[in-house]
Parts: sequence; structure tokens; C-alpha cells
Amino acid sequence: MPTPRFLTLDDVAEILNVSWSQAYALVRRKELIAIQIGGRGQWRVEVDELERFIQQKYAEARGSTIPAENADAE
Repeated sequence: MPTPRFLTLDDVAEILNVSWSQAYALVRRKELIAIQIGGRGQWRVEVDELERFIQQKYAEARGSTIPAENADAE
């Protein structure tokens, strides 16, 4: 089975080891980009977006940020 392109917020919460509400808060604050499918709060996060988010947080922890043009290349 191919690797899925999208993750649910439950999946994201499990990967980041946070609660669903914390994952949802990241989406609401637009720190983590997600799309809403349907009208009942069915959020999906692309695997690449989650990886970008994680790399950005590591860069912030190191005291630097990854420029947007370089973040896309990774």
C-alpha cells in the first residue's frame, strides 16, 4: 500500500505526541497548514507540511529560521 498523502489530526497528534486539541490549535493558529474536507471539521494535513512544520520548529529551537525558499527545497 502506498504511503498516504494526507494525515488526520489524530495521526498528527500521535506523531507529535500531543493531544488532538493541541494539534487542532496548531491548525487554527496557522502554524500547521491543513485543509478542511466537508463541513464537519474533517481536517487533513499533508505529510510534507507536517515535515516542514517539524523542521521549522527544530530551526527555531536552534535559534534560526529556514527561509521559505529553502524550506520548499527540503
